[in-house]
Amino acid sequence: MIIIGEKINSTLKAVRPAIENNDAAFIQDLAKRQYDAGAAYIDVNAGMFHDCEAEKVDWLINTIQDAIDAPFSIDSPNSAALESGLKANKNGKPIINSITDEKDRYNSVLPLVIKYNTAIIALCMDDNGMPETVDERVTIADRLISKLTKEGVALADIYIDPMVRPVGTGSHYGVVAIETIRKVKAEFPQAHIACGLSNISFGIPARKLMNQAFLIAAIGAGMDGAIMDPLDRRLMSFVYTAEALFGLDNFCMNYLMKFREGLLEV
Repeated sequence: MIIIGEKINSTLKAVRPAIENNDAAFIQDLAKRQYDAGAAYIDVNAGMFHDCEAEKVDWLINTIQDAIDAPFSIDSPNSAALESGLKANKNGKPIINSITDEKDRYNSVLPLVIKYNTAIIALCMDDNGMPETVDERVTIADRLISKLTKEGVALADIYIDPMVRPVGTGSHYGVVAIETIRKVKAEFPQAHIACGLSNISFGIPARKLMNQAFLIAAIGAGMDGAIMDPLDRRLMSFVYTAEALFGLDNFCMNYLMKFREGLLEV
């Protein structure tokens, strides 16, 4: 499971002041704790700073890579902010988060993917907006994969985001996301799936329960990546458990190792 640590995000009340005040110690500690907890990538989002987003992304990347060598997921629809982070990056191949099949966004982000040889999260969305059905989402995923691979992007560098929407706004959205994952993974097994896990529970109480249940169902459908909170030890315990249950952990070796390390929370 490819964990993309979500915590360095300017929309979070505890994090925004640290970015605003260039609090390097806070940001480095948060990045290091996510990395140590199992994050393969550190997501960096400075989107709340509209007037200086590129500068804040540059500062975040430089600040974090002074402390750890984790690769980044650079999270912005703003191509200038993305390029600012890509120029600053020294921590290996990053992920751009994200591209869609919307004409303007696709055309502004694709050149950065090619120029900097990045991986890319590709959202199942186009100029018609957020699709409602599984078939619409799979069609967009198919189109994005076809276009990206024709440009030389390896399948293994593409992370399809099925566009997880809150079940509180539509009772079908959980099933739609899970079936989209299942169909995309079946058609393109070399591509990755990476979603914003907590989107499923937005607006409802006891969100952690919904996130945990969705995580297990999504892993069972073929999801192999998630933008999530690696500091949630119980959620991470469900990652290791689900991987063992669905045959993704040979002889439960990783599960047993995490148990011996005291990392499973029951």
